[in-house]
Amino acid sequence: MSKREPEIAETEKKIGETKADSLQTSLAWLHDVLRGKIGHGLDTRVLEGLRVVHAEKGLMRFDLVVPDGVSDADGNWHVGALASLLDLLGGVAIFSFANRIITSVDFNVSYYSTAKIQEHVEIESKVTANRGKLIHVVVEVRRKGNGELIAVGKQWMASNKLTVAQLSNL
Repeated sequence: MSKREPEIAETEKKIGETKADSLQTSLAWLHDVLRGKIGHGLDTRVLEGLRVVHAEKGLMRFDLVVPDGVSDADGNWHVGALASLLDLLGGVAIFSFANRIITSVDFNVSYYSTAKIQEHVEIESKVTANRGKLIHVVVEVRRKGNGELIAVGKQWMASNKLTVAQLSNL
């Protein structure tokens, strides 16, 4: 048994207890990813320092100081790390809305500007369409202070009938 298995079981237990409240479940999952309890090391690195500013079903806002560990050779926020962040936070917003396991079926990112390491940004993740099993989310990253658009991720995700609690029992 790995060191992380008891922590993952604890997270799954919390998720099972809060399955009726998709917002709390999505925030609990995000918190555990931030703490490195679940997910991949890349997820934790990409989200390092993320702070939830506002959370409601289908709409979340975050603050982030771009961490050192996600830089490219020029000291900018690496576009791959930024895309990973957009994917993760889009999934969190959709789960808070749908309370279902989701899979990306279409994901695109438009980059409008660069951000330097240690720069402060604001992120909004918002569900914009619900077509039954298909849900659309838009995640915008803006420079804190002047609101300059850095990147926009648009994603369609497909939900299945399983909740996180049901999946953990498989």
